[in-house]
Amino acid sequence: MSNATKKARKSTKVGVVTSSSADKTVVVKVENLVMHPLYQRFVRTSSKFMAHDDENTCNIGDRVLIEECRPLSKRKRWRIRKIVERAQ
Repeated sequence: MSNATKKARKSTKVGVVTSSSADKTVVVKVENLVMHPLYQRFVRTSSKFMAHDDENTCNIGDRVLIEECRPLSKRKRWRIRKIVERAQ
């Protein structure tokens, strides 16, 4: 099997929508647990990703699954795959 026929697996992350004010774009905050190299304790870190929301269905507080895609704009490289849990 050559490298051309292998399909690359798209990376996915689960996070919480923190902003949905832009049109067809949401900001998703993804939290991570990382082991601190010196203190050997887990430290919580977070990253924010701009994701494409085609139908403007996401609201603030929704837990969503995002997947990697081609660059859609200067900062958008993720797409909303599904809404895992709606905010109350």
